[in-house]
Amino acid sequence: MTILGLKFTKLGVETKNPPKGKISVNHNISVVEVNKSDLFLGTAKQTVLKVEFKFTADYEPKIANILIEGNLTYFDKPDVITDVVEKWKKEKKMPDAMLNNIINSIVTKCNIEALFLAREVNLPPPIQLPKVKVEQQK
Repeated sequence: MTILGLKFTKLGVETKNPPKGKISVNHNISVVEVNKSDLFLGTAKQTVLKVEFKFTADYEPKIANILIEGNLTYFDKPDVITDVVEKWKKEKKMPDAMLNNIINSIVTKCNIEALFLAREVNLPPPIQLPKVKVEQQK
């Protein structure tokens, strides 16, 4: 239903070798754990879904890697939250529509943060940035 927030708990970048030649970046996003959590809004207590995740960007050939871990807070009806947690504990799966929403939010925030981390250690951007082609008018 609604993503309330996303918090990073671990940010890391490690360089191994200087960049040279053709470089590729392999991304991986995984949901590590899904739990219920209580969130207090004023005096009201709400049950929310806490989704722990891990994002990696590995530069090949063995140049560097970026690691981002964190958690996302997701709000929905209490019975939906309970069903999702039970399904996760049994099968390590979530409903597709919910998972798509969650993964897209994680990818968006993590790619931006990975861009900043790469800049700090002089790595090429881990995502393809738009290119501008200038043509002179005749």
